[in-house]
Amino acid sequence: MANDYEMTGVVKTILDPQTFASGFTKREFVLVTEENYPQSVKFECIKQQCALLDAVKPEDRVRVQFRIRGSEYKERFYVNLQAQQIEKLGADGSSVALDPEAPPPADDPAPF
Repeated sequence: MANDYEMTGVVKTILDPQTFASGFTKREFVLVTEENYPQSVKFECIKQQCALLDAVKPEDRVRVQFRIRGSEYKERFYVNLQAQQIEKLGADGSSVALDPEAPPPADDPAPF
């Protein structure tokens, strides 16, 4: 069972998707943390999770739920932070979960 972690911050940059010969796709983004000494932290979205970034842009404030993944290759150790869910935080502090299967939200509210 994997442990999930959470971090809130502002999206600094979103990198282009990378597709490898095996068909594996990943997309990375950098989040600037909200603390006394802000940190730039790189996350990755893999496979279908790449769609989570379609509704996010730089300067958006988001909450990221992620898993820590580690691996070893040729006696070197690597750590990746894999985003599982991204919640875009509105101006009023409310959050909207970004479902990778759902279409992006409309910019203006529906009239009543």
